[in-house]
This record gives sequence, C-alpha cells and structure tokens, in this order.
Amino acid sequence: MLITNATLVTWENPNRILADRALLIEGGLIKEIGASAELEKKYPAEERLDARGQLAMPGSICAHTHFYGAFARGLAIPGEAPEDFKQILERLWWPLDKSLDEEAVRYSALVCLVDAVRHGTTTLIDHHASPNFIDGSLDVIGEAVTRAGLRACLCYEVTDRDGAEKARAGIRENVRFIQKNKSPLLAATFGLHAPLTLSNATLEECRAAAPAGTGFHIHVSESTDDGYSLFDGTKSGGGGWPVDWLNSQEILGPRTIVAHGVRLDEYEMDQLADTQTWVTHQPRSNMNNAVGVAQVETMLEKGIKVCLGNDGFTNTMWDEWKAAYLLHKIHNEDPRRMNGMTVAQMAVYNNAALAQVFFPSAPIGQLIPGAVADIIFVDYHPFTALTDGNLPWHILFGFQADMVTATIVNGKVLMKNRELLTLDEKEIAAKAREASAKTWKRYNAQFS
Repeated sequence: MLITNATLVTWENPNRILADRALLIEGGLIKEIGASAELEKKYPAEERLDARGQLAMPGSICAHTHFYGAFARGLAIPGEAPEDFKQILERLWWPLDKSLDEEAVRYSALVCLVDAVRHGTTTLIDHHASPNFIDGSLDVIGEAVTRAGLRACLCYEVTDRDGAEKARAGIRENVRFIQKNKSPLLAATFGLHAPLTLSNATLEECRAAAPAGTGFHIHVSESTDDGYSLFDGTKSGGGGWPVDWLNSQEILGPRTIVAHGVRLDEYEMDQLADTQTWVTHQPRSNMNNAVGVAQVETMLEKGIKVCLGNDGFTNTMWDEWKAAYLLHKIHNEDPRRMNGMTVAQMAVYNNAALAQVFFPSAPIGQLIPGAVADIIFVDYHPFTALTDGNLPWHILFGFQADMVTATIVNGKVLMKNRELLTLDEKEIAAKAREASAKTWKRYNAQFS
C-alpha cells in the first residue's frame, strides 16, 4: 500500500514534520518514505490511500490499562460513597471483577478496542482480573485484540485476596499465556495486583514460576494503603515499603512495569532508577480516586523511565496528555511545572521504548523506514504555525478525539474515513449492554 499526500509527523528524536510525503507499506513495515509525486511515479501499481493533506503520525500507545473496567461506566455503588481508595477497591473494583464471566470479559475488551481504534491508540498494555473466570481469560482477550487488529501486551493479576487456589490459578494463567504461541501482535508479561494484596509466599511462587526473562506488571503505591499489606505485615527491609520489598524479592528490573507510584519516597525512586524499572503515570485515574499526585518530574530527573497510561479510562490518549499537563501545574501552583515536552517524553518516546520491550522485531512509535506501520491520520488544520518543536502544545491545546480519521496497525487499515473496518461497533455495543446488565446483577447480588 502507498499512503500519499500526507504531512508526516515522524516522532523521531528530534521530531520532524514533513509536508506532502508518501509512505510505502510492505509486510507490515514502512519500507520507503519520499515525496508523494516521486513515490507515486515509482510505484504506479500500488494500492493507494490518500491522506488528503492530513497529519500522518505514529499511533498512540497506552502503557497501562484495564479493559475489564469498561463495565464500571455508570455503575452505582450501593450505600454511601467510598471515603478512600481502599473502600473504592473493596466496594467497586473487587466486587466488579468477581462479577465477570467469559462473555463479560470478551465484550468489556471489545468495547475498549473499538474505542482504541476510533481514537488512534494502536498499542495497549492491559492488566486483567476476573477471579471467577481465570483459566483461558487471556485467550478471550487475545482473540478480541486479534479480531480488532490492534497490538497488545496482556497479563493476569495474581492476588491473595481470593485465596491460595485462585492465586495459583492466576499464576498458571500467566505462565500458560506467556509460553503460548501467539500472533505477532500479541505479547505477554506476568501480572501481579499490588503489594497490599500479595504475601511473601505468593510472590516467591510467582518468581519461581515465571519463565526466564519474564518481567512483571504490578500496581505499586497507588495510595497510602500500599505502605503495608492487608495479608502479610512482614515486608522485609526499608520499613516494609513496597518498592524495597519488591526489590528484595527480585521483582524489579528492565522488563517490569510499576503502575502509578503516587506515594514513592526518594529511597524507593532510587531503587527504581537503579533497576531500570518502568513506571506508568495515570493522572485521570489518580485524580478520580483522590490518591495524590505522582512526583513524575522528580522521577524523570532521576532517570526513571516514566510512561503514560490510562488505567481503564478512555483510549483518547491526548486527554491523558492534557490531564498530566494541567494536574502538575495546579498541584504545585506553578505554571512552569510539567513542560509540554515532558508530557511528550512520557507519552511518545518512553511509551514507544516500553512497547519495544514487548515487540522488539522492528522500531515502533516512529515513522521511519523499517518501523512498524502503526499509523493514524489526524484531521488537524492549525491556524498558527505547526513546527517540529511546538507540536506537543498543538496536541495539548488543539487536538480533539474526533480528529482521528484513519487507524492502521501492522499495515492493515482498521479504520478509514472514520468507518471501522474490523469491528462492528453497533453489534458490539448491543451485546455489551446485555453482558454488562448481567454483570451488574451479579455485582449487586454481593451487597444484598
């Protein structure tokens, strides 16, 4: 396929914006880039996709999400509103994930994937939990991802909160899926819930079971509750702080993702930097749960690889950009905080580097020859100069979710002229409504 008449945003470092360019796509990769007239003449027989002067740029990447959280939208929590994050877990998320069956897992994933395709998020790193449907749950999500045509890294959340038998089932599901032959667009890591619901014994079992070279994906210090364990009060070293404990258990490392990190101290940050562990920032979720504000700029200064996720919020990742940009300014009462390029460092460069860990076969997150052809078209027509250097501020103040008109992953067109080609949005929404109604019924039954 030959994409023509595009204004390319390469997201190289430094970034380049190139007018009237064409890209030749072959075998899921970008084979050649050149002037539109030149490549049209060189490849006259190629199928063409006319960008009509729109921006063509790498698809967005989400570094931490929960597909199953989709069915929380509009769900009323019985009784008084939760007072803190611990109550949010106990009264919303844990009863909800217990309510998921195979159908609910499938359709909660599919509605998120529709959202991702529509809003140009082409790679997602998901963290799944469904204690009453563990075995095969990652296959169901993987099938949905394959049907959509997107790129995703999956894992299952191991926790002690549902007992030893289900913790071991979660371990087996992670190991099985990691070792399974998968499509090139599917990857896997080993999921853990959080230190507050994991014992020393279970963490040791996870480490022993994980195939060689496997990293972990775990929530850490999302709130003050994670400073101790509900199940095991004997965390080792450093006063029992979560990062110190995980480091002593050999969980940290260059393939491990720590989600949130809102309540980290300097001692813990230094360990994350030393072990080259990834951290993901989810500002919309942190604001919604009122858990605090992660010290993202300090972490970046220490050399920690901080990425941007959405924690199950919408897959319009530019909204996450905007939340990060504004949250840190108001929190610090300082308009100089959280520079636009700092947001781009997380959302573009660090997210791409993290995705590369799981999809190492070709460069990702850049429009360069040899890179994966994960491309979106953005119908943005600025009324001020758009340059290589000021693009982050155009995204922050000008880009809107409905500006994505085409989504391409691995050279396959998933959406063209805002029409989804791989997923039937109306059918999926209708079946999701049925599945979510059953899920809500099971959820509410736990409070009766």
